[in-house]
Amino acid sequence: MKELLELLTKSIVDKPDEVSISEVEGEKAIVYEIKVAESDVGKVIGKHGRIINAIRTIVRAAAVKEGKKVSIELLG
Repeated sequence: MKELLELLTKSIVDKPDEVSISEVEGEKAIVYEIKVAESDVGKVIGKHGRIINAIRTIVRAAAVKEGKKVSIELLG
């Protein structure tokens, strides 16, 4: 799932080298923290949060297949 998230995020931003994703495993869910360049934050969020919500939906669908719960946070 981390690879999927990385692929989706890097394809959106202007500076794919500055994308980093950390995985924090909790008791009930896995939290992925996405860090992008400050100039790319708006691109990842999209208008009214549509892009980040679409990314969350895709990754959650992949997580359900594996029987896991996932949360995604965007850090500037």
